[in-house]
Amino acid sequence: ILLHLGCGLVVLVGVSMPALAIFFCSSAIRVFGITTGYHRLLAHRSFKTSRTFQFILALCGVLAGQNGPLWWVGHHRQHHRYSDREGDAHSPRRGFFWSHMGWLFSPECVPVRHRLVVDLARFAELVWLQRYSYVVNLGHTLMLYAGGEAWRVLDPTAGASGFQFLVWGLILSTVWAYHGIWSANSVCHRFGFRRHATRDDSRNNILVALWIFGDGWHHNHHYCPQSARHGFRWWEIDFNFVILVLLSRLGVVWDLRLPPKAAPI
Repeated sequence: ILLHLGCGLVVLVGVSMPALAIFFCSSAIRVFGITTGYHRLLAHRSFKTSRTFQFILALCGVLAGQNGPLWWVGHHRQHHRYSDREGDAHSPRRGFFWSHMGWLFSPECVPVRHRLVVDLARFAELVWLQRYSYVVNLGHTLMLYAGGEAWRVLDPTAGASGFQFLVWGLILSTVWAYHGIWSANSVCHRFGFRRHATRDDSRNNILVALWIFGDGWHHNHHYCPQSARHGFRWWEIDFNFVILVLLSRLGVVWDLRLPPKAAPI
């Protein structure tokens, strides 16, 4: 709630080119950290990577301000197990606002679903990120402020400042990432098209897909959750998969899991 109210501070701090750059970079890191790190890697093991890069992706996910990796993955796996049925924590069948963000105010969203993340609990660094996610975000906040102040000193004509960097690089970008990710739970279970016979209400939505780098092809994802590729057809733009292919050619990730040959791609 405070983050949403804090968006109004933009009228006080104004805008500058460095602040816009920080907003776009910060937003991209947050969205990528959730959709590729938390979602495709940790929740569904859609590809393999080193333990070091796994930590880096999880760290980017933590910066999105959506709790630690064990909490996020546990709830997401619960969503797939009971999608749009009793047991799904954020199905739109309980109301659109509920699925978008209302469920976050419910006591049922608070605990980590440990029984669903036993595999992740083996990694001490992921447990550490879960336990100290707020400390990580505090450190990121201080770095943004320090970066803005440094820019103000080095280039006074740019109009940047530490406070401006906090508003654009922390508050606005976090809220932007929030609603993009939440739209997969709400919009992508109400609006869009279907082509596969799934037991849920999932939909493919091109606007959400562009917003969150390909995760808006949500119906494709529910049809084949383990696939690292969510955009099955050539026109279904999936920036996350493009990045993963590039990383695979560099040897950073490998064993990208793809849809079954029977899937129309």
